[in-house]
Amino acid sequence: MVKETTYYDTLGVKPNCTMDELKKAYRKLALKYHPDKNPNEGEKFKQISQAYEVLSTEEKRKIYDMGGEQALKEGGSGGGFSSPMDIFDMFFGGGRGSMRSRRPQKGKDVIHQLSVSLDELYNGSVRKLALQKNVICEKCEGRGGKKGSVEQCPPCRGTGMQVQVQQLAPGMIQQIQTMCRECQGTGERINPKDRCKTCQGKKTIRERKILEVHVDKGMTDGQKIMFTGEGDQEPGLEAGDIIILLDEKEHEVYKRSGSDLIMRLNIELVEALCGFQRSIHTLDKRDLVITSLPGEVIKHGDVKCILNEGMPMYKNPFEKGRLIIQFIVNFPTSLPPEVIPQLEDCLPARPEHMIPDNAEDCLLVDIDPEQESRQREFKNAYDEDEAGHGPNRVQCATH
Repeated sequence: MVKETTYYDTLGVKPNCTMDELKKAYRKLALKYHPDKNPNEGEKFKQISQAYEVLSTEEKRKIYDMGGEQALKEGGSGGGFSSPMDIFDMFFGGGRGSMRSRRPQKGKDVIHQLSVSLDELYNGSVRKLALQKNVICEKCEGRGGKKGSVEQCPPCRGTGMQVQVQQLAPGMIQQIQTMCRECQGTGERINPKDRCKTCQGKKTIRERKILEVHVDKGMTDGQKIMFTGEGDQEPGLEAGDIIILLDEKEHEVYKRSGSDLIMRLNIELVEALCGFQRSIHTLDKRDLVITSLPGEVIKHGDVKCILNEGMPMYKNPFEKGRLIIQFIVNFPTSLPPEVIPQLEDCLPARPEHMIPDNAEDCLLVDIDPEQESRQREFKNAYDEDEAGHGPNRVQCATH
């Protein structure tokens, strides 16, 4: 049992989540709260990044589960937190390092998450996607103003950064590097009367772009589709890329596991004992007929498969995985008394069990495991609240 769940709650996952579930949660939230998309959610983006950094590192996760955030602060984590942007770049394969440390030679990439159904990943599809991106202003040719009107920013001397000195204590100071407010980190300044009226001195304007996204058969959840050079433009830099990130939606019947498809098939007890014939509707709208073998008994939870009826392989769609079927046997809730002797004649004889003479008769009562689990959780939460936040109790005096 973990000490606290703040980081898990931040990512919207359970404390026993797998690494794949953790990555999927971070990917979704990081794209949603990235500063480029939500400039006012910087603190939320930072919290998401810190939570993922701790929970994705085995050693830090163990320390957090045992002692919570306080244990990490006391030095058990082996260091502080990384930059949220560094974590983002590392996760999405940016590979350009921190943008604050050096100016990139390439413009920003535009990352867009595209929800796709399992049917689309099975059959392939073409989607048209409308995106907004930065393009160089044609009016000023990316200068931001009239020719010769751009000058070096005096306060930061063209660096785009300013250094502030804070006194922490007598004889102890701290230097903090911040973005220059005068030029907003550009290192340049343009007289307001000389600014380009089209881009307002920003050198770029927003433009709507329609992309035709080809989702090929066999593509996977989280797979990237690249549009090289179609991303944001910036003067003096190579245009970035547009990256489409596939997000697989849940299917009501099938669940994907690699190249396999998994489904549950409910059958009645009579079918499990006496045989059955069923049809299965596939993702490419075919109907498959499955028939049990003569004399075969299907047990609850039995698993069988149909070869070459799973997901098509990416770039080799004629080869497919397996269609795995798990059988769920529906038992009747009760039986008419007159039917029981007939069943006993058909089924194997009951085993004989010795009952001691002094044995006591008991009554079996139905229970709901889910309801009992909820009651235990509520009781544990109540007990913790009583222990941690209840009224102060008088302690025994010691001498």
